[in-house]
Amino acid sequence: MFFNLKILRSVKFRIPVISVGNLTVGGTGKTPHVEYLTGLLLNDYRVAVLSRGYRRKTNHFVLAGRKSKVSDIGDELLQIKLKFPDVHVAADRNRIHGIKTLTESIRKLEVVILDDAFQHRYVKPGLSILLIDYNKPVFNDTLLPAGNLREPLRGMRRADIIVVTKCPSNLTPSDRGNFISRLYLITAQDIYFTRYEYGQPIRVFHSKHKKPEVLSYKQLRKPGISSMLVTGIANPESLRNFLSDIVPLADEMSFPDHHSFDDNDIQFIGKKFNSIAAEEKYIFVTEKDAVRLRELEITDKNFRKVFYYIPVEVKFLAKGEKPFIKRIYKYLKKAKSAS
Repeated sequence: MFFNLKILRSVKFRIPVISVGNLTVGGTGKTPHVEYLTGLLLNDYRVAVLSRGYRRKTNHFVLAGRKSKVSDIGDELLQIKLKFPDVHVAADRNRIHGIKTLTESIRKLEVVILDDAFQHRYVKPGLSILLIDYNKPVFNDTLLPAGNLREPLRGMRRADIIVVTKCPSNLTPSDRGNFISRLYLITAQDIYFTRYEYGQPIRVFHSKHKKPEVLSYKQLRKPGISSMLVTGIANPESLRNFLSDIVPLADEMSFPDHHSFDDNDIQFIGKKFNSIAAEEKYIFVTEKDAVRLRELEITDKNFRKVFYYIPVEVKFLAKGEKPFIKRIYKYLKKAKSAS
């Protein structure tokens, strides 16, 4: 209310700022969509990604480097840095200070992507992208603590682009139309639908000097193979459904989002894994979980070899990718001209 009444002020920067966020608590796919944007822009622009760095143990501004750990910048930012080593990745609880520090310290920085910043009204982004989980629509939700909404639905009007995430691949035009009709969008807002596409499982613990081993899904479909799913994310349902169609899931362990795995967890996981009666078996985790697991000292080499993470990519439905890209580049071109 104070921001709407102009009692509290939002800061708008000359450098283009793209915000990615949501209305709800829990996973709507922010990190994969931030990675999509980063991969889209890095060849044409000098890009930085800024987040508060959820559950990190530092409080000040931190610019990720080669030796950064989860405790320094958080698991999501470390995942982005590992995937895009040449992109500047930073954590700062004060986004205004973070953007200023990035622009002052990085020569010719051209665009800042703000992760999880829809409710951070102190910064007014040039382009705001709001994510909504198709399986948990906001129009069926209520405010915290009764539901999962961080703010009332009317806050959705601040978004320039709305992306409906985690959609089924067979989503029909009628399904899209029904979903859109219940959002009551304003004229200036664009809406797109995306789904997840999972890649081949990659070994979690591997030598930095060797290419990590990759499992093929054809191999996993062979008789006699079993598996266990271990996750520390908000909503593992999509991954569970995907894997269960490929390989039998004999067991599953779900930890809270951003869970910090410790030696006791590993012992418990190992005990349950050893109880699975199969000659060939694997433990599957998410890419975010793999970032945290790698920092543990697991001495059993054979046990280390059974851990594989499933990479995920964002794919647009209904030929939405080209117009989405066009909208992003149109904004950046206009922002560059204005500055």
